[in-house]
Amino acid sequence: MENSDMEINKLEAAIEAVLFTMGESVELSKISKAIEHDEQTTRKIIYNLMDKYNSEDRGIKIIELEDSFQMCTKTEMYDYLIKVASQPKKQILTDVMLETLSIIAYKQPVTRTEIEGIRGVKCDHAVNKLIEYNLVTEVGRLDAPGRPLLFGTTEDFLRKFGVQSIEDLPSITSDKYEDFKNEAEEEVQLKFQV
Repeated sequence: MENSDMEINKLEAAIEAVLFTMGESVELSKISKAIEHDEQTTRKIIYNLMDKYNSEDRGIKIIELEDSFQMCTKTEMYDYLIKVASQPKKQILTDVMLETLSIIAYKQPVTRTEIEGIRGVKCDHAVNKLIEYNLVTEVGRLDAPGRPLLFGTTEDFLRKFGVQSIEDLPSITSDKYEDFKNEAEEEVQLKFQV
């Protein structure tokens, strides 16, 4: 008994979703389990999809790698991808990144552990993004067990924040410190109010 066209379309859509989402090659056995059909039927549906992509003006294709399948871009579309990929990305500094950057700027050279001790949470992602944006760089290693990396700000940081040197950063006076402390305490109280 043959499957209806509607069921075939649904199975093709499911296979597309799996291949698109996984991004890598997916074994035929896993795809067949996902759509709850035997491997022979699954392979037939995938081959049908492959024919559709090859015969129509589509930017993607499905390739077979041993007993796996992968969705990828057609090579004739690479020029379009390059145009998008080569456009500069707008760098957005989140509150977490700004907080981490402030700690590094005022405490440098500083380790991740010291940053995390001040923030109270992990900072790997924020530090990595700041390095990617060229605002922070590795400046050496601490002479301690494990030789942890030390981080400091870059010339780009100085340029983008309009200061000539770290000494030109605004100083934190005792009354400013108290204001920050009070703001932080209020923020914590608001978060934990029932």
